Amino acid sequence: MDHKIHQGRNIKRFREMLGIKQEALASDLGDDWNQKKISLLEQKETIENQLLQKISEVLKIPVEAFQNFDEEQAINIISNTFHDGSIAHATAENIQCTFNPIDKMIELYERMLKEKDDMIARLENLLQNK
Repeated sequence: MDHKIHQGRNIKRFREMLGIKQEALASDLGDDWNQKKISLLEQKETIENQLLQKISEVLKIPVEAFQNFDEEQAINIISNTFHDGSIAHATAENIQCTFNPIDKMIELYERMLKEKDDMIARLENLLQNK
């Protein structure tokens, strides 16, 4: 079964994982964006590369993540790897990990904290200007 990767849904998933609202993403993308436009974008299966690049910069997530992440495939891999609470056994020969997953999780967590701090600063700025 060959199915297409849904880039809009991937943008939504990563945006939600980062705890970023559609309104905030719209604001970061520029004046011609709003929540409704983000909602429509997230429904699109394929998104222009230039726009993917801009979203990649705003969310600080590689373009390839939006282009290649396949939730269904990931779920299949997980369900075919783990059975009855067992854990996967791997040997050094069959692991090709070029990064430390814990470091990547820490990077993501730090980025999410910074996003939260930036958002709080923006909100405080908005409140002061009212």
